[in-house]
Amino acid sequence: MTDLPAATTPAAADGGSWLTDLADWTVSLMEIIGPIGAGAAIALENLFPPLPSEVVLPMAGLTASRGSFTLVEALLWTTIGSVVGAYILYGLGWWLGASRLRRIAGWMPLMKAEDVDRSIAWFDKHGAAAVFFGRMIPLFRSLISIPAGVARMAWWKFGLLTFAGSLVWNSIFVLAGFLLGENWHVIETYADTFQYIVIGAVVLAIGWFVTVRVRALLRARRRPQTDGA
Repeated sequence: MTDLPAATTPAAADGGSWLTDLADWTVSLMEIIGPIGAGAAIALENLFPPLPSEVVLPMAGLTASRGSFTLVEALLWTTIGSVVGAYILYGLGWWLGASRLRRIAGWMPLMKAEDVDRSIAWFDKHGAAAVFFGRMIPLFRSLISIPAGVARMAWWKFGLLTFAGSLVWNSIFVLAGFLLGENWHVIETYADTFQYIVIGAVVLAIGWFVTVRVRALLRARRRPQTDGA
């Protein structure tokens, strides 16, 4: 194992940002405990979506390029870490279940218990594609595991789809970090752009949902006045 300090990462030269600290911590973890550290870092990234896989995964490739472990080990352990983290959230969704979510939806403003039923019906039809492709979309990479548990997707099917989708996503960034080496940070520009697009789409979708529900509430309130006139 090479004894290259975490401070030699390109991010360290920038200094100050939490992404810099994350990159340094990730490299240190991988160089201390090997590819298992890469898997542990990605498992944590699945449980805490604000941690960007677009930083953690290239670090696994960079560390592999230094000879701390092989590229195959980096790909294998990061994918295992993705599956482990996803199963924890899948278990959370299973524990919540449809009944609990219906009650929660009934307490929340602008939400209805029927929304849960419609979501589960949609997931029953499109769940396989949602889990597979969802593993390649920021934010949804982690969150897609919860509705899979709520909808009671077969655990083995969920695991296979998660493994396959994660392997595709992880391979892109681990290989980029391996091939680019110390210049891995050029990936961030493209990854950030993709993430901003996803976040923008989510904000628009939430805005559309809120607008539709508020208009429906206003119409419902005006209707008794109209009927009584």
